[in-house]
Amino acid sequence: MKLSRKESVKRRHRRVRKKVSGTPERPRLCVFRSNNHIYAQVIDDVAQHTLAAASDFNVEKNTSGATCDVSAEVGKLIAQRAKEKGIGKVVFDRGGNLYHGRVKALADAAREAGLDF
Repeated sequence: MKLSRKESVKRRHRRVRKKVSGTPERPRLCVFRSNNHIYAQVIDDVAQHTLAAASDFNVEKNTSGATCDVSAEVGKLIAQRAKEKGIGKVVFDRGGNLYHGRVKALADAAREAGLDF
């Protein structure tokens, strides 16, 4: 039986989350990608608390839909908001998505803006 794309992403995310967890010293940078939007959160899993969040709704975009350019802007924004809270090191959670395209663009932009992962 062939799984749907959504079910495949859920399975991969469960597999990733078995190994990846955020601590107060090194929180988790979690990425959620839908067809139209992209969201990023910095989460402390021990306290179950979101420390910083950003999405493409917070970014000025010239095109409709989420592209790699918009994802890069979200990456810069989440890094800036994390730095304001004193967070420099994170662990990256790609959310079951392949490390490719919009997810990779967000991660690379967050690295360039100063987050270490």
